Amino acid sequence: MTEPQITPDLVAAHGLKPDEYARILEIIGRTPSFTELGIFSAMWNEHCSYKSSKKWLRTLPTTGPQVICGPGENAGVVDIGDGQAVIFKMESHNHPSYIEPYQGAATGVGGILRDVFTMGARPVAAMNALSFGAPAHPRTRHLVKGVVEGIGGYGNAFGVPTVGGEVRFHRSYNGNCLVNAFAAGIAQTDAIFYSRASGVGMPVVYLGARTGRDGVGGATMASAEFDDSIEEKRPTVQVGDPFTEKRLLEACLELMASGAVISIQDMGAAGLTCSAVEMGDKGGLGIRLELDRVPQRETGMTAYEMMLSESQERMLMVLRPEKEAAAKAIFDKWDLDFAVIGHTIAEDRFLILHGNEVKADLPLSRLSSSAPEYDRPWTPPPAPPPLPAIPAIGPIEALKALIGSPSHAHKAWVWEQYDSQVMADTLRTPGLGAGIVRVHGTPKALAFTADVTPRYVRADPLQGGRQAVAEAWRNLVAAGTRPLAATDNLNFGNPEKPEIMGQFVLAIRGIAEACRALDFPIVSGNVSLYNETDGSAILPTPTIGGVGLAQRAADLIPALPGAGDIALLIGATAGHLGQSALLAEAFGIEAGDAPPVDLAAERRNGEFLLAHRALVTAATDLSDGGLALAAFEMAANAGLGVALDTDDIAQLFGEDQARYLVAARPEGAAALRRAAEAAGVPVAAVGRFGGDAVIFGSRSAPLADLDALWRTAFAATLGLDG
Repeated sequence: MTEPQITPDLVAAHGLKPDEYARILEIIGRTPSFTELGIFSAMWNEHCSYKSSKKWLRTLPTTGPQVICGPGENAGVVDIGDGQAVIFKMESHNHPSYIEPYQGAATGVGGILRDVFTMGARPVAAMNALSFGAPAHPRTRHLVKGVVEGIGGYGNAFGVPTVGGEVRFHRSYNGNCLVNAFAAGIAQTDAIFYSRASGVGMPVVYLGARTGRDGVGGATMASAEFDDSIEEKRPTVQVGDPFTEKRLLEACLELMASGAVISIQDMGAAGLTCSAVEMGDKGGLGIRLELDRVPQRETGMTAYEMMLSESQERMLMVLRPEKEAAAKAIFDKWDLDFAVIGHTIAEDRFLILHGNEVKADLPLSRLSSSAPEYDRPWTPPPAPPPLPAIPAIGPIEALKALIGSPSHAHKAWVWEQYDSQVMADTLRTPGLGAGIVRVHGTPKALAFTADVTPRYVRADPLQGGRQAVAEAWRNLVAAGTRPLAATDNLNFGNPEKPEIMGQFVLAIRGIAEACRALDFPIVSGNVSLYNETDGSAILPTPTIGGVGLAQRAADLIPALPGAGDIALLIGATAGHLGQSALLAEAFGIEAGDAPPVDLAAERRNGEFLLAHRALVTAATDLSDGGLALAAFEMAANAGLGVALDTDDIAQLFGEDQARYLVAARPEGAAALRRAAEAAGVPVAAVGRFGGDAVIFGSRSAPLADLDALWRTAFAATLGLDG
């Protein structure tokens, strides 16, 4: 087959700028082949090279006594004691999920699971953070239905419990939904596998499913804005098979136990290209690949297609040669492909052969180390509009506005499609705060959460970045766990626009400040830029996934209060309504400053709750919707009414930070208040749980009526109940 001639239009179609192409010519001293152009395009796109974000990602705190491996590997690794580690990461599959919601979301789940088990961990939990457009937008229902079915279809078939996450709606996501997938697994600390190749002449082995044409160019597509040519991008979406992935998991874990693995890498974005280059570059080695040996499920595939395919359920491994026969027998048993497709070489070369022809011969280290790195100009985004006079509204009507909106309604329609109990170690299912799983065979438990409030980040990226970390930290504390570490999924618009880059830079600064103040390092993550359609960007959405540890499951704080429990508020309330959920949902007002985040207060109040958790019967952090929404959700989940002592809108619905709502028996409440006074922590009794009504000061409504609205609004508003 004759390869296309390299023209400026072809270079541009590969997402390469003229100066970037000039750098390629300088590096190799000649015009690249079509396959070489594709390889450079894959390695130098935003999705793989982080060329707009590397400068700022280096400022994040990534170390701590608990951190075994921080960013740079397939996932982060954190010590949980007793020779065990939790391995976790969050990644985006935004563009594919908008183009083809079911497969886009499903393969997002598959990819993040591979990131975890390629390091030797058995996955034990999954989460997702989803952002969709306005409920009335004609595409929203289709996207919600497809994405949720894709997540459930893949995760349920694979056999991992989905234990938490979040779902939001905002018009800024009309043309670009966000699908952020999280996975965590458990491994022994002396049996963790990395992607660094070592040894010259070692076999490079292809593992898993066969290669097809699905996903060719997917990484480049993920690094571009959308426009009216979106349907043309449909072939760049991969197709997943969770049953093959389950077999791949078991085969890989068996292979790792055999001692055959030198290094191993998931074939994710940019497929065979990225996985081979990363393994060679980390080990200071070259790689020679013979593509005729690559297992293929389609005929007539070109070198370009094989190198850039993102077919799912595939791994690349550097193998101990004396173990080849035993390793192949394992994969034969699991009915998966196993093929030696190349070798490591001493020279700094990425040599690709196909049909006895050299299709690419490139300096391997330059594909990664010489990728462009930009210090893009940035400006602080404009201040938000000032907070206007707030229209009059009663507290019950205000609560109805929140619980009747899909962003704050009960999400059972979503999580009931996920298997949250598979593996039988789930201690807390979705809808009750952080998801919790038992560390099998031990008394320990792990909590997982994913949080961000994009309205805050747009209004004040620094405070919004701080708040995302603080809220994740609070969710873990409210579950009774010690926050260990975090992963981030940084979703922003076009970084070539100084205002968008300003959002990114300031949000990173806020995230870094909060992580340092809370000893909550970032150990893995993902950057997703160019989330725009026709020049209109999403709300900046830096999702923070957090992991917390309880040494004993018995130390966890329950989520449900009992009748007669006193409701206590930990933390100070000023009644901050700027950028609040109430104003957005009840009046369509997105104005005012984001709430300030006092990191010292966050730490003090959280440590106080952990130290006195034995005194409380239930806890939740306060975030969107403030005290009123937190109290209602806590009570309704327990099938109880709740009476709060005030009907003041700002006190009820203000979103001041560093706060928790806890329930305690009367004697526990008294002891907690005495301890708080001695510690200098603000704690106040604000009401009581029980009865069959929701009462705010002098206003009330039957719990049954409010509960019915809350539990049906999501499906009803989106037309999913038919």
